[in-house]
Amino acid sequence: MKGFRRIGKLLHRTGTIKIFFAYLVVLLIGGILLSFIEPQVHGIFEGFYFCFVASTTIGFGDIVPVTVLGRIITIIVTLFGVLTVAMVPGVVVTYYTEYLKIKEKETVSTFLEKLENLPELSKEELTELSDRVKQFNAKK
Repeated sequence: MKGFRRIGKLLHRTGTIKIFFAYLVVLLIGGILLSFIEPQVHGIFEGFYFCFVASTTIGFGDIVPVTVLGRIITIIVTLFGVLTVAMVPGVVVTYYTEYLKIKEKETVSTFLEKLENLPELSKEELTELSDRVKQFNAKK
């Protein structure tokens, strides 16, 4: 449950939540339209299923659009799906990379601040600082 909240916050912060909801709306509208247009699509859920399968480019082949309008809707849904699937992970990875860089800078800044104030540190703080230097050298 924590992971879903974290993903939700990340999508919200980066603005990709709008893209995600737009993707769902396109799937829903496409599913509704196809349920009325295509003879092989029996109901809105089946239309939604077809749009999802088309947008993820899985294409099981159990439902095939036969009308021109159905094929146009499928093309739109597929293009939107490909763009969404390509865009959202890119934004999330970029955000996460920047987050890690900021955290690393904060850690280095704190470390340097402690080094500048060595004479004022307590014995425990000096021991902690020494351990961190040893850990850093062990990683190299």
